[in-house]
Amino acid sequence: MQKEAWSWTSARLPGPARLVRWGHYGAPVLVFPSAGGDCEEIEQFQLIAALGPLLEQGRLKVYSIDGNGVRGWLAGRPVAACVRMQEDYAGFLSTEVLERIRQDCHDERIEPLLAGMALGAGSAMHAVCRRPELFGGAVCVSGVFDLAGRFGGVSAAQVGAFAPETALAGLTASQLDRLRERMLFMASGTGDLETPQESRRMAAALAAGAIPQRLVLWGAERGHTWSTWCGTLPALLAERV
Repeated sequence: MQKEAWSWTSARLPGPARLVRWGHYGAPVLVFPSAGGDCEEIEQFQLIAALGPLLEQGRLKVYSIDGNGVRGWLAGRPVAACVRMQEDYAGFLSTEVLERIRQDCHDERIEPLLAGMALGAGSAMHAVCRRPELFGGAVCVSGVFDLAGRFGGVSAAQVGAFAPETALAGLTASQLDRLRERMLFMASGTGDLETPQESRRMAAALAAGAIPQRLVLWGAERGHTWSTWCGTLPALLAERV
C-alpha cells in the first residue's frame, strides 16, 4: 500500500502542519483523529488495515491531519482561546490542506469526502456545514458535536463556538443550497460511552433545514471503541465511493 507524508510550516498552527495519505488512486477521503490525536492515529489503531481492501482496489485514497482544532477544549484552555484555535484550524483545513489534497489528486476542483469518529466526527460535520462548497459530504460515527457544552460548560451560541448547528445558522443562501446537494451521514451505537442523543439532535437540525441526512443507530453491542469504528466505517465509506 502506498503511503506518503507531507510536513510544512503554517501560520495557522502552533507546530508543524502534517498530512498523511494512504492509497494510490480513488475518491479522496479526509479522516479526522478521534480525540485530538495525530495524523497517524488511524493507522496505529488499525483503521487503515480495515480499509485495506478499498485502498488496494483503488476506490479511495485516505488522508489524515493532526486534530489541533479540538485540543484547546481537551486541555481546558479559556473558551476564547479554544474558539480561536478552531477558527485557525478551519482556515488551515479549507485552504492549505484542501490545496494539497487537490494537488495530490491532480484536480483543482475535487471535493473530498470528510469522515471522523467521536470528536473527529464533530470536526468533519462542522467543516462541511461551514464550507459546503468545498467538501463532498460527511460520514460521522459516534459523533461528539457540542464541544463548547461538553468541555467548556457554555453554549456554542454564547461564544460563537464551532458546533455544526451554529455553522448552519451562518450560511449564506447559496451555501445552504450547496449543502442541500450533500449527504451527511451519522451513525452511533447505544453501548458503553456512546452518546446517540448527539447524533439524533444533529440529524434533527439538518432535517429542519431540508439538508439530506441519514441517521443509523446500532444496538448496545456497539460501544465507543476502535473496534466499533474499524468494524463499521469501511462499509459506510464503501457506500459512498
